[in-house]
Amino acid sequence: MTEPLHAVCYFDEKCRALGKDLGLKGFWMGYFASRTAPLGAVEPAAATAVLGVFAPGMVARALPAAWSVAGPAHILEERGSRAAQALRRIDPELEQRTTDLLPPLQTLVDEAPATARPLFAANRALCDHADPVERLWQLVTALREFRGDAHLAVLADEGLDGCEALVLAAASGRVPKDTIQEDRGWSEEEWAAATDRLCSRGLVDADGHATEHGLRERERIENATDRLAGRMLHALPETETEALLHALDAAVRRVLAADVLPFPNPIGLPHLDEPLPHTTERSPGPAAAPPAS
Repeated sequence: MTEPLHAVCYFDEKCRALGKDLGLKGFWMGYFASRTAPLGAVEPAAATAVLGVFAPGMVARALPAAWSVAGPAHILEERGSRAAQALRRIDPELEQRTTDLLPPLQTLVDEAPATARPLFAANRALCDHADPVERLWQLVTALREFRGDAHLAVLADEGLDGCEALVLAAASGRVPKDTIQEDRGWSEEEWAAATDRLCSRGLVDADGHATEHGLRERERIENATDRLAGRMLHALPETETEALLHALDAAVRRVLAADVLPFPNPIGLPHLDEPLPHTTERSPGPAAAPPAS
């Protein structure tokens, strides 16, 4: 449910220009630097493992070179400020609603377990902004990384590497195949090899389409991710969770309606006329995985 609020940092024009404005080489160097900056000046091997679905070579072209241009602290300052500005442009009334949104979101973030959730833990430590909209963005970012960390744990448990996870996601129609391969840095040879491995497991057919077994596997992955991610909601009574989801609804719909997020997109966000990703069953529902799987 909170994913669209977080996602402005990837699609808003001024957010996308962060890397270039800081002297980095384009969007992707800025992306890897800003996404991993909560962890400090992380090396490419660790960043690749934490992000999960990007080709190692793509990450290595950005890190650690980015840290010699802009340090993590400066990048984080710009990231949060630009995200808050984007949300204010989209929803001028959002700051007024933070009074209702911030306390329950802070409770969720404070009480969520951090073990084996590195990006969540690193982002949780940043949720002390004085600016209410920036703090809101950082809180929902911490929550989306909580689910992202859970998603990668499920993929690993199912025996899927990053490229295989993307092939299966594209084969089942969750993300656009024509862009996701290039956007995540996988070569034609690597993509084909991953497809062959999935074909040998009966998850995709010879044409690269998901089989019934593959579709069930994707559903099982999402359900397991929802189960693990749903633990973040245990800190609130169910009535308070429902109230929070209701309070978030207007802001999320404004983001989806704004001319900011593309549809389809590489992180699986639904269009405004599709059901919003939340449920009443003590789970955050099928939101998108880390950008993007």
